[in-house]
Amino acid sequence: MTGSNKSKKYKIKTLNLQEKLSQSFKDLGSRLNGSESKSLRELRSRSFDYFKGQGFPTNQDEEWKYTSLNKIVKRDFDFSSQVSSEILAEDIEPFLCEGLDSYKLIFINGVFNKSLSMLGSNEKFFVGSLKQGMKEMPDIINAYFGKLADTKQSLVALNTAMANEGAFVYVKKGVKLDKLVQILFVNTNHEESRMMQTRNLFVLEDFAEAQIFERHQAFNKGYVFSNSVTESSVGNQAHFKHFKLQNDLDSSSMVDSTFVKQGANSSALVDTFAFSGELVRNNLHFEFTGMHAEAHMDAITLLKGKSLVDHHTFVDHAVPHCQSNQLYKGIYDEKSKGVFNGKVMVRKDAQKTNAFQQNNNLLLSDFSSIDTKPQLEIFADDVACSHGCTIGQLDEEALFYMQTRGIPLKEARAFLMFAFAGDTLKNITIPELKTQLINLVARELKVDLELNEVIT
Repeated sequence: MTGSNKSKKYKIKTLNLQEKLSQSFKDLGSRLNGSESKSLRELRSRSFDYFKGQGFPTNQDEEWKYTSLNKIVKRDFDFSSQVSSEILAEDIEPFLCEGLDSYKLIFINGVFNKSLSMLGSNEKFFVGSLKQGMKEMPDIINAYFGKLADTKQSLVALNTAMANEGAFVYVKKGVKLDKLVQILFVNTNHEESRMMQTRNLFVLEDFAEAQIFERHQAFNKGYVFSNSVTESSVGNQAHFKHFKLQNDLDSSSMVDSTFVKQGANSSALVDTFAFSGELVRNNLHFEFTGMHAEAHMDAITLLKGKSLVDHHTFVDHAVPHCQSNQLYKGIYDEKSKGVFNGKVMVRKDAQKTNAFQQNNNLLLSDFSSIDTKPQLEIFADDVACSHGCTIGQLDEEALFYMQTRGIPLKEARAFLMFAFAGDTLKNITIPELKTQLINLVARELKVDLELNEVIT
């Protein structure tokens, strides 16, 4: 009887949150960006209806078996007016790539801040906000917005319905973007629990090139849940790199859903660095539409405390002669938890496919854990595919050897972990960005880089 009462109470709270979201969606109405477009209004309406019908994912959904949103769903979110805050350039500098000339897109509490940003726009490319893009390039927005993202996922549908701002990068045919694009989402909530819906759209036409660095950052302990969706269209022979840094406060949670569609002879990389957060869920979906395309998915997860990071990947090999590589590494300490669920689909006509998937994990505590599930579904017979996972601890023989050479145990452990994580940094070609991420990894692992250089 007691269990029944608990179930009923939980259901009421879930419905209350959905009712609040329904009221918020109704209140926003014509104030949502792009509302003047009939097709976009209809897309938002259909998406929200789908979300209302499905609700938030639960553990009964196979794709959410190891990650519960109960704590998020039960929170009393405030959907009143956006939080205002005075943020200065010096406040955000520590969270940007230092010493690098780049385009910058800064969002404060979900609102684009033009004064802190550095935009770029001419006849060859556009780097700005989604709101600005909807006004200046409506045809491009209508052609790509909501076309790549799977709106049959309830949180993606919710974002599609309610997202009002985010980054928009458009690179025309044959153009190489001359600078890195840095995107920073800042939350300054102090008291109320806030839910943010951010939306990014990146479009690279044929033969185009671009690199993007994205970060979400809370400035205080107020609870923030970010439901973020990114759509990336990579044209024929285009080259795209997207680096994500997730190093937020423990009072913040995030579900990040990224969809990448690649044309023939293209290359795309999504590199994820996950270091903290109460709950982080990364959904990564790659789709090939042309032959000889190549995709890379690398990630390093470094967790402690009670943080949870869940990586879900899906690579759809629908055409022949394509290659995908996944390398996910995790180091878990204290009571932290990791999840890796990677799936590669090789369809019947996708002959000559090369698909590789590897998940390697270190558990530093008796209380840390990892659930890993690499998967291959192959319906073609002329392919080269492999997958694997490892779960273990630091090599005791290597630790002993380093101690015999005069290296203290604490430093030896740190150096081994740093070497373990290093493979995930190999695809970063911008020196300033690589240095920043190496320093962050070293700081998380408590590695003295100067001493490491001497040893190596």
